[in-house]
Amino acid sequence: MKRTTNKPRQKVPKQPRPPPQPKVNVKQLRDDDPNPRKLLLPPPASAGWPVLLPVQPLVRPASAELDAIQSVVLESEKVLEKLQKQEERMVQKVTERAKDLHGKEFKLPYQKPMPCMPDYEACRACYKEHINDILRCSSLTKNYYECVQRVKQQAGYGDK
Repeated sequence: MKRTTNKPRQKVPKQPRPPPQPKVNVKQLRDDDPNPRKLLLPPPASAGWPVLLPVQPLVRPASAELDAIQSVVLESEKVLEKLQKQEERMVQKVTERAKDLHGKEFKLPYQKPMPCMPDYEACRACYKEHINDILRCSSLTKNYYECVQRVKQQAGYGDK
C-alpha cells in the first residue's frame, strides 16, 4: 500500500462579495386594519424606504380631567393619612396588650409570708453573735421550735 502525505493547500484569494440588497419586506403600520395582530404588513413594492407615521403632538388633558385626577389624588392622600393613624392606634393597642400579657405571665404568684419569721431571725442573729457559746441561744431556739410546731398543727401536719 502506498502512503500519501497531506500537503498544505495553497490559499486562494477570496473575491469580494457584492453588498447585500436591501430587504423588500420592511414592515409598516396600517391604521385601517381592525385586527391588531396584523398591524405589521410589508410595504408596497414601489416604496424604497419604510413609511413612518407622522409624529402626533401630545394632547394635554382637559382641565376637567386634571381636576378629576387631582381630586382622586387628594382622596387617596386622605385615605393614606387615615390608615396611618389607624396603624399607629393598633400598634399602641398591641403594645399595651403585650405588656399586660407579659406582666401576667411572668408575675410572681402571691407568696405567703413564712411563719415564725421573727423567731427565726432572732435565733439566727444569736448564733452569729455567740459563735463560741451557742448554749446561750437555747431559749430562742426553743421559742422557734414551738412556733414551728404550732404552725404544723394548724396546717394539719402535726404529730399524731
